Amino acid sequence: MSGWGTPLSADGVKSRGRGVAFCLSFGTWVTQVIQVADTDDGIRIEKVWCAADFGTALDPKNLEAQMMSGIVFGLSSAMGQEITFADGAVEQGNFDSYDAIRMNQSPEIQVRVLQASGKMGGAGEPGTPPSLPALANAIFAATGKRIRQLPLSKEITFA
Repeated sequence: MSGWGTPLSADGVKSRGRGVAFCLSFGTWVTQVIQVADTDDGIRIEKVWCAADFGTALDPKNLEAQMMSGIVFGLSSAMGQEITFADGAVEQGNFDSYDAIRMNQSPEIQVRVLQASGKMGGAGEPGTPPSLPALANAIFAATGKRIRQLPLSKEITFA
């Protein structure tokens, strides 16, 4: 799906990189490959490829949508969402202070629904866990910078 192993061009950007991550979440096997570009304005997430084995897929289009929303939630968390405390209280009270990424930051996402597992798995949450390490691995591949804390925006800028 992602063309893993094929060379990436640097057309108009400093460099590009791909990162991969894999997990078993709520009984669903999920892998993601994320491609980023290192630009003058910061890291831009270009594409996400996701393959998920749900076992029996009763409604494949709904499963694709669920995985996409989980990916966007994970990328939002990786790119800047953070819970902070002041005087023993949480500072983020609603989405105005704990915001998701915007449409212009959201990458192209391709999901492939697989049905090889012998049992049915979950669909809502499994798209989230691999998106964070896949993004960090893609940033490392593009920049050589290994980031080990979230949100990643503490150490880099996103375009």
